[in-house]
Amino acid sequence: MYTGAQIMVKCLEAEGVEMLFGYPGAAICPFYDALYDSPLRHVLVRSEQNAAHMASGYARASGRPGVCVATSGPGATNLITGIATAYMDSIPIVAITGQVHLEQLGRDVFQEADVTGACESFTKHSYLVSNAKDLPRIFKEAFHIATTGRPGPVLIDVPQDVQEQAAEGFAYPEKAEIPGYKPNTAGHPMQIKKAAQAIAQARRPVLCCGGGVVLAGAREELSAFAQKTGIPVVSTMMGLGAMPMGSPVYLGMIGKFGRPYANRAMVEADLVLLCGARVGDRAIAAPHQIAEQARIVHIDIDPAEIGKNMRVDIPIVGDVRQVLASLTEQAQAAGCGAWASRVLGYKQAHVPRGLDREDFVEPRSFIRALSAMMEEDAILAADPGQSQIWAASHFTQKEGRFLTSGGLGTMGYALPAALGAKLAKPRRQVVSVCGDGAFQMSLCELATVCACNVPLKMVVMDNRRLGMVREQQNLHYGGRHSATHMGGNPDFVMLCQAYGIPAALAGNNAQAAALAREMLESPRPFVLVCRVDPESPSL
Repeated sequence: MYTGAQIMVKCLEAEGVEMLFGYPGAAICPFYDALYDSPLRHVLVRSEQNAAHMASGYARASGRPGVCVATSGPGATNLITGIATAYMDSIPIVAITGQVHLEQLGRDVFQEADVTGACESFTKHSYLVSNAKDLPRIFKEAFHIATTGRPGPVLIDVPQDVQEQAAEGFAYPEKAEIPGYKPNTAGHPMQIKKAAQAIAQARRPVLCCGGGVVLAGAREELSAFAQKTGIPVVSTMMGLGAMPMGSPVYLGMIGKFGRPYANRAMVEADLVLLCGARVGDRAIAAPHQIAEQARIVHIDIDPAEIGKNMRVDIPIVGDVRQVLASLTEQAQAAGCGAWASRVLGYKQAHVPRGLDREDFVEPRSFIRALSAMMEEDAILAADPGQSQIWAASHFTQKEGRFLTSGGLGTMGYALPAALGAKLAKPRRQVVSVCGDGAFQMSLCELATVCACNVPLKMVVMDNRRLGMVREQQNLHYGGRHSATHMGGNPDFVMLCQAYGIPAALAGNNAQAAALAREMLESPRPFVLVCRVDPESPSL
């Protein structure tokens, strides 16, 4: 006989889970008691939202689903922002929450919250478990749904009495059998043939890679396709790292905060191949203008994304990795040599903005300097806001990963996501970059960094402002700076030292570069605080 809680633990073990992130409470206590006897490593976070962010960072770095756990009521509702963040960026996580007893559901008892209802619009699927014997099937389905097709979060809500309920034996299903859930991965051969023909006819083609290329692990297939065809490549923010930035055919990031020459190539193209990109407003502000002058090939695992934001001529539903491999076999070298030379000339003529300063740390030139110091396979996590734009625009991605909250833009994401990534890949260099506002949303996890004893590196851009909102106020609200001055900020160096974490303050670029090298060489966690001019622009 096993209790439901014991079955939950055995399901995680059967799935090959090695680590989970969570915070206990009364309604999830049976699970935590069963976890006591398991080899699974549990990371105790300081806020449930950050448990989901750590699971996200772990999933993105490891390629395996992340797992987070919380209790009922406020524990579960605190997870919601992290679950929504993972959903918007298609990150596979399994969230487990405790719930009040079955007979108490709907009675507004202590710490009851309808978390499955609350998360309905931003989970791939959710379960409210009513019988312990269903747990093996549910867990198998949850991990299958989270990791197949378009990845995303799945929620399993387990009432306390179900966790305590006895069930005979334990048998974990070999595979999930879910009627109606059969993601298409291969791509229709006729559509792939049409795409190959469109490439042959095009004279100004561009390939735009999104986060789906990264999630599919299609880096090699993308490089092979670009090398064979000679088609210039651009990326969305979520697609950064899908193509080595040093590649001779890579132009850079498109969009509102992208490279002007990459955007120019998109506007001038007569064929755009969208690969795993949802055509969000930050990437392509006026998709109808692109579609009016270019044929559009859209490859995506999620049929709902194709044609949602842009008219499409050749839709291909399938796994980007498989489709690109098939397309590479059929496609010939595109007749676009002159075009490629022209747009790459735009790139070579570009002069990066931001020069070193002696009175403040100039963030754009500092990010370039930091990038040059970091290892080939390093992971950089950037928080939304100005730090995200500085990092996305000026960090040279080589063989590593760029982690950020691209869809939801969740402040406070970078530090916990970086910690999750470091725990997944302890031998790789991992650095988080965030502003002083975002840092204060997750600085409680400095305690988790210490408890886990990991040498995570953290950079804080301290301009004493909510910089990006302040820019919006300058542009659209006559410079009326309402609620964007971060008065009352602590001394971040002393604060970090209170946690026992070495920290240092840089007042200019020379100091920042020297301290960054010291930070990267340190065997301990390290926080580098950069004093930034409040007037420093995002671009």
